[in-house]
Amino acid sequence: MAGEAGMFTVQQTVGSVLCCKCGILMAPNAANMCVKCLRSEVDITEGLQKHVIIIHCPECDCYLQPPRTWLKAQVESKELLTFCVKRLKNLNKVRLIHAEFIWTEPHSKRIKVKLRVQKEVLNGAVLEQAYMVEYVVHDQMCESCSRVQANPDQWVAAVQLRQHVSHRRTFFYLEQLILKHDAAVRAIRIKQMDRGIDFFFANRSHAVKFVEFIQKVVPVKSRNDKQLVSQDTKSNNYNYKYTFSVEICPICREDLVCLPPKLATSLGNLGPLVICTKISNSIALLDPLTLRHCFLDAEQYWRASFTSLLSSKQLVEYVVLDVDPISSEVNVGGSKYVMADAQVARVSDFGKNDTMFMVRTHLGHLLNAGDYALGYDLHAANSNDMEIDKYKGLVMPEVILVKKSYEETRQKKRGKPRAWKLKSLPIEVDASDTRGRADEEKMNKEYEQFLRDLEEQPELRFNISLYRNKEYQPSEMASVTDGEDAPSVPLEELLDDLKLSDEEGDDEDLDDGGMQE
Repeated sequence: MAGEAGMFTVQQTVGSVLCCKCGILMAPNAANMCVKCLRSEVDITEGLQKHVIIIHCPECDCYLQPPRTWLKAQVESKELLTFCVKRLKNLNKVRLIHAEFIWTEPHSKRIKVKLRVQKEVLNGAVLEQAYMVEYVVHDQMCESCSRVQANPDQWVAAVQLRQHVSHRRTFFYLEQLILKHDAAVRAIRIKQMDRGIDFFFANRSHAVKFVEFIQKVVPVKSRNDKQLVSQDTKSNNYNYKYTFSVEICPICREDLVCLPPKLATSLGNLGPLVICTKISNSIALLDPLTLRHCFLDAEQYWRASFTSLLSSKQLVEYVVLDVDPISSEVNVGGSKYVMADAQVARVSDFGKNDTMFMVRTHLGHLLNAGDYALGYDLHAANSNDMEIDKYKGLVMPEVILVKKSYEETRQKKRGKPRAWKLKSLPIEVDASDTRGRADEEKMNKEYEQFLRDLEEQPELRFNISLYRNKEYQPSEMASVTDGEDAPSVPLEELLDDLKLSDEEGDDEDLDDGGMQE
């Protein structure tokens, strides 16, 4: 403003002084010494640790945080960097500015960390200095790993997870939930059993925590028992083995259910024929003829304890001949439905007879003339459910449609890899408990159906993690020749499967791994 008003201003210059030690010209500071002379006079890293010994478990890749805590950390991760910095003593005497790893040979059993610190020295001058700390890694197995190595079958608590159904689709979904939340990270062994999975733990509290997690994601009932293994009467110590039996309700998604009369009355005369649309810690049931719905928690279900009338393995493929919507779009339990009257015919009847069915369906927003749908053929089904006999004068619909079918479109893509993949638990399979090739083919078929369900229903993959498949190579001709494409997982929902390797390390990774206060 002074220049604009025409006033004379004095240009400010930074003065310089001579260093009191070496006499070179320098900018003035509180110590009147240059940086080189100041560092020769004062070493701010004096008294700080430069050599530290850390304990590492080679089996579970954990590091010992004294006195008895084990911390899991990958090589050159932020967690390991934080652990190394916290192991240094007297670091509170200086101010930590930056920390980063220095590359060392992977088999050298050495970890080097470069630290940059600041400290106030002579007459208030602040000196910054970098130094290196070398960590010597000593291998020593943790308590749980040493117990497993001594005897792999030496478990303290076992969780027996069971579901009395003819397929394993529920366990495929439950496996992904367990992986996402690291619920079985403390399991020392996982074994596949007939109609279930067994989880073995080295501590009872880990098993209790795992059972509590299962109760939050699926409707179950559980009981526990213990067996005395050994005792010491002199010190009054007793060793037990604990067993937790967890049974998952046999109702699965897309199952057709006939509600017991008492339960249907308590739910406001719902149904009685309903479809299970979702399984979480409660069971979501939908009446496909009226769009009425309800939710049953675990306590309500086990009090009534009903089974499914027909399961998803009994679905029949139909071709839609005509669709006539009779209502607007309705939001039911977070999903959108449209009531419609449809004319359908069994695909297997084409060329044999002219049998057609007029049905009322809740899939009016998805189906068009010429589409294919999967449903339950109650016209030809032979069911012996005792709950149906309790309803006097019940008129059974001939067909109940459950979902749209994309089988014709998937035939063109059979054998092609997906753009995504799933992780899996390290489950042991006993060859003596299986029938070899037949069981393997059945499980592969059920797993393929589970992957298709993930593609068709976004709400089903909301709680699980899907990863990019690096081996996938998109084809430009596929979208041109396939016509209407089958549902697929958007690339925005996929996660990168991170794996640390020496080839991926560069200068930018060091900057990202640094810690700054």
